[in-house]
Amino acid sequence: MSEDRPQPDQIDGAPHPRDTARLIGQDAAERAFLGAVGSGRLHHGWMIAGPRGVGKATLAWRIARHLIANPPEADGGLFGAPPPPTSLDLDPEHPVARRIHAGSEPGLFRLIRPWDDKLKRLKSEITVDEVRKLKSRFALSAADGGWRVVIVDAMDEMNTAAANALLKLLEDPPARSTLLLVTHQPSSLLPTIRSRCRMLRLSPLTTPDMAEALTQAGIETAPEEADALAALSSGSVGDAIRLSLNDGPKLYAAILSLLGTLPRLDRARALALAEAATTRGDEDKVNTIFSLLDLALIRLARAGATGQPPLPAAAPHEAEIFARLAPTPQSARRWAEIGQEISARSRHGRAVNLDPAALILDTMIKLQKTAADMAA
Repeated sequence: MSEDRPQPDQIDGAPHPRDTARLIGQDAAERAFLGAVGSGRLHHGWMIAGPRGVGKATLAWRIARHLIANPPEADGGLFGAPPPPTSLDLDPEHPVARRIHAGSEPGLFRLIRPWDDKLKRLKSEITVDEVRKLKSRFALSAADGGWRVVIVDAMDEMNTAAANALLKLLEDPPARSTLLLVTHQPSSLLPTIRSRCRMLRLSPLTTPDMAEALTQAGIETAPEEADALAALSSGSVGDAIRLSLNDGPKLYAAILSLLGTLPRLDRARALALAEAATTRGDEDKVNTIFSLLDLALIRLARAGATGQPPLPAAAPHEAEIFARLAPTPQSARRWAEIGQEISARSRHGRAVNLDPAALILDTMIKLQKTAADMAA
């Protein structure tokens, strides 16, 4: 594996899931897996499901280390003399942990989107060729007698031919093997694949867990910024890391400040926000601005529909601004409609490479007109 290539299962600026020391906020999922191991009912296929960025891949790597270092009895029973395990933790100096960290563990197979040598970029999906390579590696490793683990990250990126090939592995699994299928949307997968796996569901992180997970990832935040990241990321530490690396809380505060000037749009602030998207090659910041615009309108519409401000607050004066702009369910419905329209327009504009600054200004003018119409 070339370390200078982007990894489809790693967030830029964050540790790879295999190197994440602890899984935070997902104790229930770990207990469910350990309970199955301790009872001697270790299923050959596990579906690890939940929103993006809540620790699914980290859990998969923890399970892989545990199974390879502590292989179950060949008959599927208990571990023998030692009591059933109570944790998936493994000493970083354990030989298995060191081999996995180095990418040299023969019992672990990683199925991800492959690199396209011709186009010099990651392919858009996991192909059937990758599954065929996996089957070949299973055959080569059968002689060592150790436990073998496959991590598929993510099933949602697998094309139909690859999914059907993987289904055959699930239907007739190799001996002493476990398949861990990471998925963000299990309902979109083949029903036959879902039926052959046990499900582990992970949940969004709470605000305290989010702060702890960000610290573990090396992201230092002030307490108020941690609250904003928790609100803006909907409990996804992966999204929170992306937002933190792209000044998400500051950008959202700038967007809220602009919304606070409606229906008399502050053109100077709108220009300043647009200029933040003009840096060449900074597509991440552009995408962050538009995703935060979408989120602001969603939170605005929800606040108007429920009569309650979104909690926790993601920016100063958010509740007051939302209460003024969407005082009734009818106004909330109008903001929801405009939000959908603006989201579609911005996606199209970015797809055809329109100037992002002009696109942001056009969006703010559209919001100004909407606010003026509702005020009238």
